[in-house]
Amino acid sequence: MSAQIAYDGGLAVSMPVSDLDQAIDWYTKVLGFELDYRMDELGWCELKSSVDRVTVGLSAVETPNPGGATPTFGVSDIEAARSALEAHNVRIDGDIMTIENMVRLLSFYDPDGNALMFYQDESKND
Repeated sequence: MSAQIAYDGGLAVSMPVSDLDQAIDWYTKVLGFELDYRMDELGWCELKSSVDRVTVGLSAVETPNPGGATPTFGVSDIEAARSALEAHNVRIDGDIMTIENMVRLLSFYDPDGNALMFYQDESKND
């Protein structure tokens, strides 16, 4: 019998960044996240996302090496979300991809090249 993992419902995603001040500015202004706390001696901060108990941790490193998992946030209107990104000159990776009757996806990048995505649930549109 294997041990059960007791999750508490929270999720923290860590992203490497080259400049903590600039990254905090970008994540708060572009994505609307809120700075939760900052520890300059560790080059670390956490921001509250609009998703309950989901935070994004930013780790200042000399040379960010983006990659790994891609945080994907649900939005109610993906076209409006794309327009908001465009208003901030965010680098967007192509067009909105649609998987019929399932989901619409939009990939984009923060200033350090970390990939993020928005999704719009299409499975409930009958």
